[in-house]
Amino acid sequence: MARMKFSTPLSLLTFLFLAACGSPDIEPTTETVEVTDPNPAAEGFDEAGSDPEAIAIADSVMVRHGGRQAYDAARYFKWDFFGARQLTWDKRDDRVRIEVPQDSMVYLLDYSDPDRLTGAVQKNGAEMTDPDSLKIYLQSANSMFINDSYWLLQPFKLKDSGVTLKYVGQETDPRQSRPSEVIDLTFTDVGDTPGNRYRLFVDQENYRINTWQFYRNAADTTAALETPFNGYRDYEGLLLSGDRGGRFQLSNIVVTDTLPETVFTEF
Repeated sequence: MARMKFSTPLSLLTFLFLAACGSPDIEPTTETVEVTDPNPAAEGFDEAGSDPEAIAIADSVMVRHGGRQAYDAARYFKWDFFGARQLTWDKRDDRVRIEVPQDSMVYLLDYSDPDRLTGAVQKNGAEMTDPDSLKIYLQSANSMFINDSYWLLQPFKLKDSGVTLKYVGQETDPRQSRPSEVIDLTFTDVGDTPGNRYRLFVDQENYRINTWQFYRNAADTTAALETPFNGYRDYEGLLLSGDRGGRFQLSNIVVTDTLPETVFTEF
């Protein structure tokens, strides 16, 4: 197995060579890293439209946040989103529970059928039975899950379906004042708002995401939102950031292999 170390972005030719050999782990200068954890892209990832430099950085982000094997092996994720709602995701069986105490709402979502979202909703202690209302509430919960899970798990979703990665260059992180590799993510035909763009400032030394910027439209030059990635902690081998500054807190994070089945079947 080849060993690699480098401190600055490689030339395009070198990146193409690395891409052909497997997913690299970028290391600044001090140690040699053996690549043992491939990070294949999801079906529909825009590899042809993405920059090889950005793909290599995305692979290193995956490794430094725990690695593809650890992420694939993790089953249940649980977290509180901004103190407003609690989410529990069964990643293996594609089920979600969302509780919104201030609205007296509980949502049970089932994504196992790729052609339609199913589930159940409880409001003020009573299960909703009207089909039209149920559909509206399930779609609302789906939007919550898309948004809230992206905040928690974005480092593991850089090569998702519909994503295009572009290499911006080397800059100083605006929040942490750290030397950074900067990449942009844009989206095609995925999610609720495919016109968005995210800019990530990736630490050159440890390849953690230190800051992200959110642009409502890909062509915008001013970010609508900028937050740090602070409070990194290890959760069953995955490095997750819960402190995004101020009110943007992802709290009570749990990654586990065991939860009662009733979490996803009963209110």
